[in-house]
Parts: sequence; C-alpha cells; structure tokens
Amino acid sequence: MRAVVQRVSRARVRVAQETVGEIGQGLLVLVGVGREDGPEDVAWTAEKLLALRVFEDAAGKMNLAVKDVSGSLLVVSQFTLHGDARKGSRPGFSAAMAPEAAEPIYRALVERCRAGGVPVAEGRFRATMEVELVNDGPVTILLDSKRLF
Repeated sequence: MRAVVQRVSRARVRVAQETVGEIGQGLLVLVGVGREDGPEDVAWTAEKLLALRVFEDAAGKMNLAVKDVSGSLLVVSQFTLHGDARKGSRPGFSAAMAPEAAEPIYRALVERCRAGGVPVAEGRFRATMEVELVNDGPVTILLDSKRLF
C-alpha cells in the first residue's frame, strides 16, 4: 500500500461539483492499493498515519501526531500511485489491485484510522475527483507498506 501524505491546513474533495469530503487541519492521504496488499498492509499504514509526527510542538519541532493537534484525515483512493513510468511515456498500472478487490482494503484502512480515534473524511472510490488542499509547510511524506522507499 502506498500513500502520499500531506500536512494541510485544509483540504476537500469534490465529485461533480459536490463536496464529498472536507477537513481543516490534518493530513490529506492519497492511497494506492497494490496487487499484493492485505490486512498487514492496512495495519501498517493505519498505524503509521496515526503516529506520524509531522505537526509542530511549542518548540517548533515536528513532534506531534494528527491526534495530538485534534486534526483529521482526508483519505482519497488513487490507484495511479502504483503507476510505473520507467519505460516509455505512458505509465503502466499492472501493480495496482483491481478496483473490486481494492475497495474493501481501502475501506478497511479508513475504518482502522477511525477506530484510532481520528475523524476521517473520504473521497469517493472510483470517481473522478477534484482534490483541493493547502499544504502546510509544505510537508509531504511518502509511505510504502512494503518499505520499497
């Protein structure tokens, strides 16, 4: 499971002019489910998102997690995170899990984060979405449950 995590002061997702998910301070999480992903990847990613210390403490150091600042998560499915553009000009997506199998894994990640005590808003799985954000910092972190980077 791959994730692009951005610390935001606000973010929202729109589908066909309708806002379907919106947060204030927190983390925008773009998530790609890979063909080999399972429950262990969900657990690792959720725990990492909940514990990631990217918010500043009183001393100005990134030492606080999203829960510590009463923040929220906005989780958006993005299969293109598994795009491979090493050859040619058109990325291949064979490493991404098929949508029918990926959706329950994506949902499990969202529920695991909610169970961790953090409010979670979502995009709409398989929809064409407009994602708006104000990246605070900017702070952007890449995660991969297989620890490829």
